[in-house]
Amino acid sequence: MQAILYIAHGSRVKEGVEQAIAFLTSVQLEIDIPIQEICFLELAVPTIAEGIGNCIKRGATAIAIMPILLLAAQHAKQDIPSEIEKAKKQHPHVEFTYGEPLGVHELLIDTLHTRILETKLPTNHANVLLIGRGSSDPVVKSDLAKIAARLRDKYGYTAVDTCFLYGVGPTFEEWLQQKKNKTDQVFIVPYLLFTGILRQSITKRLQEYEGRTITLCESLGYDDNVRKVLVERIAELLACHKEGVLSW
Repeated sequence: MQAILYIAHGSRVKEGVEQAIAFLTSVQLEIDIPIQEICFLELAVPTIAEGIGNCIKRGATAIAIMPILLLAAQHAKQDIPSEIEKAKKQHPHVEFTYGEPLGVHELLIDTLHTRILETKLPTNHANVLLIGRGSSDPVVKSDLAKIAARLRDKYGYTAVDTCFLYGVGPTFEEWLQQKKNKTDQVFIVPYLLFTGILRQSITKRLQEYEGRTITLCESLGYDDNVRKVLVERIAELLACHKEGVLSW
């Protein structure tokens, strides 16, 4: 019997976990699969191993694993595959297939623009800064740069820069130093599904820039476009399973 296991990142903030569960519960209504379970990569339960176990307890013989991640960094390339390998050894009778993160997608570009429009501030000649969580994987930097370029070209922003809270640079701190004496309008959009503590740290760091032309927008978040992209990625994953490819 087919199952799908959604792996969200997890958060120390209870609201972050609750938002992920509410979002994925709504997505499940669009997926015609008999067994659907939610688990977390870290900082929350059930764990990946527990999520796989829950699928098997409900009779799953094939599990499609869907990472709820924006970009393909270490979590997607190493951490989750490592857990799948462990599960495969423990449950050799179960077939595993593994999906792709949300990645670079036109609908997510549109949501970023919406976050800026929500401020109701003029966007003429404005610059944008996308803040990523960060990773040591250079592909993450490359993918966010692609997203930035597409946002700039599609909606006519003067410039769209990127920075990260940790890992590959440039860092948010470095970007702030560069903008210290500049007066151009900048919209900052955290490229994150849930910000929580990270948003608090961004807000705190921007306090000394209060009154200047730097506006912190809402994060990408779990909006309808994110849901549509996830449903699309799930369809791709399930199609691969039917065709007998991408099995683990």
